[in-house]
Amino acid sequence: MHTPNQEHSRSSLFGLTLAALGVVYGDIGTSPLYAFKEAFSGAHGIDPSEAHVLATLSAFFWAVLVIVSLKYVWIVLRFDNEGEGGVLALTALAHRISGGPRRALLAVGAGIFAAALFYGDAIITPAISVLSAVEGLSIATPHLEHYVVPITVGILAGLFMIQKHGTGQVGRFFGPVTVLWFGALGAMGVASIVQTPDVLRAVDPRYALDFAMSQPKLAFVLLSAVFLSLTGGEALYADMGHFGARPVRLAWYGLVWPALMLNYFGQGALVLRSPVAIANPFYLLAPEWFLLPLVGLATAATVIASQATITGAYSMTLQATRLGYLPRLRILHTSDTERGQIYIPSVNWLMLVAVIVLVLQFRSSGALAAAYGIAVSGTMIITTLLTAFILLAANARLRAGLLAAMVVFGLLEALFFSSNLTKLGEGGWMPMALGAGIFLMLTTWKEGSRLLAGQRRQIDVPMEGFVKGPPPDVPHVSGTAVYLTSEPTLVPSALFHNLKHYKVMHERTVFLHVVNEDVPRIEDGERVVVTLLAPGIYNVDARFGFREQPDVPAAMALAAAHGLELEPLATTYFVARSSIVDGPGRMPRWRCNLFAWMMRQSEGAATCYKLPANQVVELGTQVML
Repeated sequence: MHTPNQEHSRSSLFGLTLAALGVVYGDIGTSPLYAFKEAFSGAHGIDPSEAHVLATLSAFFWAVLVIVSLKYVWIVLRFDNEGEGGVLALTALAHRISGGPRRALLAVGAGIFAAALFYGDAIITPAISVLSAVEGLSIATPHLEHYVVPITVGILAGLFMIQKHGTGQVGRFFGPVTVLWFGALGAMGVASIVQTPDVLRAVDPRYALDFAMSQPKLAFVLLSAVFLSLTGGEALYADMGHFGARPVRLAWYGLVWPALMLNYFGQGALVLRSPVAIANPFYLLAPEWFLLPLVGLATAATVIASQATITGAYSMTLQATRLGYLPRLRILHTSDTERGQIYIPSVNWLMLVAVIVLVLQFRSSGALAAAYGIAVSGTMIITTLLTAFILLAANARLRAGLLAAMVVFGLLEALFFSSNLTKLGEGGWMPMALGAGIFLMLTTWKEGSRLLAGQRRQIDVPMEGFVKGPPPDVPHVSGTAVYLTSEPTLVPSALFHNLKHYKVMHERTVFLHVVNEDVPRIEDGERVVVTLLAPGIYNVDARFGFREQPDVPAAMALAAAHGLELEPLATTYFVARSSIVDGPGRMPRWRCNLFAWMMRQSEGAATCYKLPANQVVELGTQVML
């Protein structure tokens, strides 16, 4: 007999697995729309002979088995950073156990570059996925071909507009659609395989190996098409924080992987029966009566595919902010139970603009396929290297076997990356250029913040010394001054500049430290902790849950119950703000200007903490970096 807790746990696991289907597996789940076709089309396509079809299917089957089923789902999902996945989570873990500054620098540099490349993938996936689905209209109804691009743009705009409702809500809506999609993939594949069961011979890896040995140049080019069946593996790992590892594994082994393989083999069986079907084997696999409904279902599925990389980009941005590689951004938590479910408005709208520009520029999934793959394969290689680095430093069970597996994964991914480089001139340069630009921004913010912190440390005064002996000759004025501080052990720089310029202190001085907790909400009775440091000097810790928008004035009103009653109109909030100016420094002028621009884009403390506009004093300093 099951207890209520067990039943609740099972229903929660089922709900998370369903939501994970609707968010995590959209990207890799729509690869059958274009991956198999790309092996036989374009300037580098091979002819659809029986030997080539079987070799291609064999390569697809074993590539997905080794890279996705073994590497990502079975091994890499185990390497989370406090529940968060993605290459930045691995970077943080690698940095923690690096054991030396040089190793740490290498690990962090590689991880940040991989994160930058991931953003390139995150804007290509929505464009190629939705375009490939809507192109089915030109097969069902040829006179609609001219409307493919406008319809695609409209669908993408709608997708980005619903992101504010949260990945959990979106996932629950998309989950049943995704189940229907994978069911359709499997059913169409089985119907075709039954007609040509010989296609199952391709499960034998010797078909792919013999092709590689006899025609190495063609096999090398083929790898770039095979890799299209793997795109989404990195997004799968990055999205882990939204749902947890167990629901992601259950969804993959229970539904996604079998449905994908059945559909690929079904497409191969169709081409064995009718080689001309290679023009669009996915849609030609469907019976005529199901073609238009399939276009609609495929469009819904590709919208879901876009969701996987959008939420992955949110997760990556959150981690980059926490690690100090991006300024403070407005991040909204959309779930009371899962901290990883977030929405970042600025990232959302920037991605929408970039995706629409891509659609208008390339105008077809075939053209976009040339740009696809380089960034993702580069990220996969770095993920493998970082995982191996962590394994080397850890004293884990089965370490030798896992390291050997990482070597195999790395060699295969290096081959995929090399093959994708052949598409560099056909659009592959674009995600690489975008990744390089984002890498420059991430490292510029980190370096600029480090130099800025170094200058601040020169004037930092320990809190303990200040409390024991505040300046004796400084006059006191009426009212309360609240100084926001990120480091309770140091006197805030805003107070230092206030004393330097105005040479006064208020009759009551409050040092406020905002604490972000790992629970959704904090009860009002536990919101604030007030500590009397010296007569007229207080420290206040204001605690907020991850689902709450920090409201400092409301929290300060609760301090009255702890002996610190503030008169709102007699309270002034002091915030420190630095501005970057030209001058001799350690950063080149262009990079200094970039850092200054990024600093202007960050969300100010007054806005973030809902400080009343007419009670805030910003004390700024000009800094030369």
